[in-house]
Amino acid sequence: MPDLGSELRKVARVVLLDRDDRVLLLHGHEPDDRSDDWWFTPGGGVEGDETREQAALRELAEETGITDVELGPVLWQRTCSFPFDGRRWDQDEWYYLARTAATADVRPELHGTGLTDLERRSVAGARWWTYRELADAHETVYPTRLAELLNRLFDDGPPSRPLVLDTEIV
Repeated sequence: MPDLGSELRKVARVVLLDRDDRVLLLHGHEPDDRSDDWWFTPGGGVEGDETREQAALRELAEETGITDVELGPVLWQRTCSFPFDGRRWDQDEWYYLARTAATADVRPELHGTGLTDLERRSVAGARWWTYRELADAHETVYPTRLAELLNRLFDDGPPSRPLVLDTEIV
């Protein structure tokens, strides 16, 4: 079991909702095994002295090309550890709510100049999901319980302070 007390990679993720409350998820896979796949929210590591908010917006633009967003509060925080591309990633993730005027018909650009080599080898596409589609899906989605978390968000609005999610070790 990994030692999550060690230095964690600081990560900012974006729960991007369109005007119809669809959430944008990226479709990732192991670089050498497309059958080992999952869906996840856009985002990534904080670089240099940037804030998590700056990292969230930068990562969203780099990964999807979407820049017309209104960044909201941190919804959730989680610590996670998972194997990917031959190494273990130990992360402290903050999930920001964001809204865009883009509609679900807009296809995010996933092959822009902002993608790293690893992202080009491991991200197969993106999709806007409704809450119901997520709740009914038999796909692996991170964070775990995303449909339940979205349902709570839609029913209660953003929490007054970030909800700390269970640690996930894959």
